[in-house]
Amino acid sequence: MNVAEALQIVTRTDPGMVRAQNEDAVLANPLRGFVVLADGMGGYNAGEVASGMATTLLGTELEKAFALRPPSARVDGGKPWAHVGIEAEIARANGAIYQAAQSQPQYSGMGTTLVMGVFHDNTLTVAHIGDSRLYRLRGEEFRSITRDHSLLQEQIDSGMLTPEEARHSQNRNLVTRALGVDPTVEPEIRDYEVRVGDVFLLCSDGLNDMVEDEEIAMTLSALSANLDLCATQLIQMANDNGGRDNVSVILVKVIGDFGSPRGLRSWPTRLLAWLK
Repeated sequence: MNVAEALQIVTRTDPGMVRAQNEDAVLANPLRGFVVLADGMGGYNAGEVASGMATTLLGTELEKAFALRPPSARVDGGKPWAHVGIEAEIARANGAIYQAAQSQPQYSGMGTTLVMGVFHDNTLTVAHIGDSRLYRLRGEEFRSITRDHSLLQEQIDSGMLTPEEARHSQNRNLVTRALGVDPTVEPEIRDYEVRVGDVFLLCSDGLNDMVEDEEIAMTLSALSANLDLCATQLIQMANDNGGRDNVSVILVKVIGDFGSPRGLRSWPTRLLAWLK
């Protein structure tokens, strides 16, 4: 089964109950099997510009990159093309946003978080910068498979705060990495095995700041058979709890196997996966 047939994808974004405009941006490319979510920051409409640039540039350039060769192809001594392509295009998008911020005063200091996933050969390659998240529901297990690049997460990791104390901290939105703020940025890129039945949620902090993980998990479990309804319900829950920020979700449900053909050419990849 090709990746477009193996995945159900729904995207949704909402300004919330307080903000006048929406500085989040979402993008899905079912044919190439990738999704992108960005949460912009900056004065006036600068955050909207940054997140829009991020999703547009990454969407356009990754479409070209993965048309050139499949994400699972091995290059540069064995690195997956998904990793090489993502690193290169994030660097290019970072440079474009940074240059726009430097050259136009109204965009000074703008930037954006980023979380994205590329589905290929029964694998999910995840890249993220900042505090937008990617969660996975597998059976009854629900967990975040990204770790926030934020001051709050650093305080939790160092033992300065407990996770419960962190929920009431004033520093919840201070990120330690963002796209477009500095001349260079290092995305965190990891691979995860994908199984039929998995449901993945990408979201801006407008969801997880307003809705507890346990409630998100219950909603996904209850409504994963209807992704449209599930996405609508998640947005509604965030808004019912105050909707203090823009809220965006991308839901991806794996409904079929999308492994590479089991021909001779794929045996090195299978051997490497078996040895891990």
